[in-house]
Amino acid sequence: MIGVPVPTWGINKMKTKWGACNSQAQRIWINLELITKPLPCLEYIVAHKLAHLIERNHSGRFVSIMDQALSTWRLLRDELNAEPLSHEELGA
Repeated sequence: MIGVPVPTWGINKMKTKWGACNSQAQRIWINLELITKPLPCLEYIVAHKLAHLIERNHSGRFVSIMDQALSTWRLLRDELNAEPLSHEELGA
């Protein structure tokens, strides 16, 4: 997607984030709850975390990387932010 290798990645149940990235260890984690969201939302989170392996902060460079990797990323971000993070919050 972005062309950056990821030596270590995994899926975890997270209560407060859609994903996490450790740029020094070159490791990303994806929230298990993304399985309940549309596939483009998962693609957005993966692209977001991969972009952080190149640019740690949400700088102009980061935005440029995201724009090149996934032109609809802002819409997908807004879609995810508009809903609860986990089904536990919905009482399920």
